[in-house]
Amino acid sequence: MSKSAVGAAAGAVLALTWIVLGFWAFVLVAVAMLIGAAIGRIADGRLDVRALADVFRGRRSSS
Repeated sequence: MSKSAVGAAAGAVLALTWIVLGFWAFVLVAVAMLIGAAIGRIADGRLDVRALADVFRGRRSSS
């Protein structure tokens, strides 16, 4: 599945959630999708959790 198809599907899910269930359900679904995407990237090894934590702590490396 291409990235544009996945993005379109995600947009459709969010739009339908907003229309059918309202704004706060939309926000809840969007947050759940972001958390799921982050977990998927961590599982694939495409997101370095330690580097991300260092960014939030204000630490930077020169490498």
